[in-house]
Amino acid sequence: MAPSWFQILIVVVLLVLLFGRGKISELMGDVAKGIKSFKKGISEDEEKSETAHKSIEHDAGSDAETKRHTREEANTSS
Repeated sequence: MAPSWFQILIVVVLLVLLFGRGKISELMGDVAKGIKSFKKGISEDEEKSETAHKSIEHDAGSDAETKRHTREEANTSS
């Protein structure tokens, strides 16, 4: 059995009377700050992940380049 609009309105009025408008808006502000902080943390983790992935690709590429130069030097010195 779902609550009716009238029951929801009564609960909202009671919350406003108990906590006051200022306290409820303060709580909503805190919730918004928490969400923003969470999103910022997620995006920073993704950036670190992408940077690490690019660094690994760059290292792999430079390792292959070093091996190629070593083989060329070995072939020319033979």
